[in-house]
Amino acid sequence: MKRLLVLLCAAVAALGVAVPAGAATRECQGLQVCVPVAGPWVAVPTTRSLPRPTVRFQLSCPPGHVVGGTDAELTDRGIDLSFAAKLGSPVNPGISTDRSALFSATYVGATARIATFRPHVGCIPAAGGGGRIPTALSALFRPGEPTVRRVTTVRVQAGELRTIGRRCAARERLVDGWHALAFRGGTPPVAGIVRALTASRRLGSNRVTVSARGGFALASTRAVVQVGAVCARMR
Repeated sequence: MKRLLVLLCAAVAALGVAVPAGAATRECQGLQVCVPVAGPWVAVPTTRSLPRPTVRFQLSCPPGHVVGGTDAELTDRGIDLSFAAKLGSPVNPGISTDRSALFSATYVGATARIATFRPHVGCIPAAGGGGRIPTALSALFRPGEPTVRRVTTVRVQAGELRTIGRRCAARERLVDGWHALAFRGGTPPVAGIVRALTASRRLGSNRVTVSARGGFALASTRAVVQVGAVCARMR
């Protein structure tokens, strides 16, 4: 059996077949029922200016599921990565998480280089997720969900100049926004691919607007730009 395994590995290597990049991720570890979802490779700004810039990317579960686990692959150890969770007790899927996870990444290394990360979420059925019991504390309030994220992800092709917008809904007020440049595929993009996709962002008139440009190096790559608006609910 051991000899057969060695021969099989040698044959795979000879054919140039790569093991999937997400094979070792643990977003479903400990979950009996779990649907793994892998995102694209998200470019992280590597400038050394202060404060260090942060990129955000939202990854969603299929309908009827909530995030039960998270993980990621990094191309550089200098990427500081986290995801947003809601306050509540116990810390639990359906209470701390919902259908989507918003990842935030900052490059904190000492040398500027191309850096990317690939987010992963493990999705579990939403039924039985529980809920929070509000407690009245005179004039104080329990932490809630005063904001909502509105997200659009679109493809930008080689040689294309594209304007992408995401607006808050009626009775919502824009309070923040982000954009992320990402590249779909099982392996991280090379430096020339990452540099071929550029974008600039502006906030105003209750919307986030991003101007994105795809260089010709993207001809064989599926590149996407995600635009997100953080909207406060008017009361």
